[in-house]
Amino acid sequence: MSGGGEQPELGQVPETALWTLWHRAVEARRPDTVLPDPVAVELVERIDYPFAVRFGENALVSQLQALRAACFDREVADFLIRCPRGTVVGLGDGLETQGWRVDNGRANWLSVDLPEIAELRRRLLPPDERHRIVARSATDPGWMDEVDPANGVLISAEGLLMYLRPQEVRALIAACAERFPGGAMVLDAVPRWFSRRAVEGKLRDRYYQAPPMPFGMDADERDRLASAHPRVTDIREVYPEGGRRPLSALLPLARWIKQRPSVVALRFAES
Repeated sequence: MSGGGEQPELGQVPETALWTLWHRAVEARRPDTVLPDPVAVELVERIDYPFAVRFGENALVSQLQALRAACFDREVADFLIRCPRGTVVGLGDGLETQGWRVDNGRANWLSVDLPEIAELRRRLLPPDERHRIVARSATDPGWMDEVDPANGVLISAEGLLMYLRPQEVRALIAACAERFPGGAMVLDAVPRWFSRRAVEGKLRDRYYQAPPMPFGMDADERDRLASAHPRVTDIREVYPEGGRRPLSALLPLARWIKQRPSVVALRFAES
C-alpha cells in the first residue's frame, strides 16, 4: 500500500524512518494491536511510497517493532509523571509518533534529525508550540542549545545508535551526560553478530537491504555504558511486555539470551 501525497526521496539510513513507520502502522491496523498508533496509520496513507513492495508485510517483524516502541513509550510516560513539563528529545526521530501516543498535554517535544528527514517531518507533522524540529545530526552537539533543561530532560535514541560508529556512541552519551546532569536517556542496541552481518551487507530479504550498523552491543554489556562518562548511572534494561501468543510466551525466555537486541535506560547524576 502507498499513500497519495508526499513523495519522499531519502538516503539509505534516513529511509529507515519509513521502514519503522510502516511496521508500526501495519501493527496499529490490527484489532488486537499491541501499540495503538493512529497517527502512524494516517502518515502511511498520506505518503506516496510503495511501502509494501519496498518493505514487505511481516506480522512478526511489525509486532516486534511495536513492542520496541512500547518500551520507549513506557520510559517516556514514567518520565512525564516525574517531570510533567519536561522536554523529550528524540534523536534520529524520523517519523516517530510517540509525541501523540504518550503526550500529557504539557510536555515539550524536540525532534532532531538529518535535514532531509527533518524537512519531511516538518511537512507531515508541522511543528507547534510544544513540538519542535531541529535539522541536525544527532552527533552535532548544536542541537543541545535548543533544549531547556529547567523542567527535566529525557533523551530518546530509538533506532539510532546502531548506525553510528562506536566512538560516536560514546561521545554522544558523554556529551548528553555532561550537558544535562539529572537527566535521563533511553536507547536501543542490536547485538554484535547482527551489527557484523549488517556491515557485511548480509541483512536482507527479498524486499529490503538493511543499512550498515557499525555499533553493536550484546545485552549483557549494557553496564559498560557507564564508562562513557562519570555521571552515567542507574543503568537497566527495559524489557518488552505483552505481545500476542506465541511471542508473548517466548519473550520472558529471551531475557536469558545474551546476544539479542536490547533497550536500555540510564540516568545522568546531578553535577
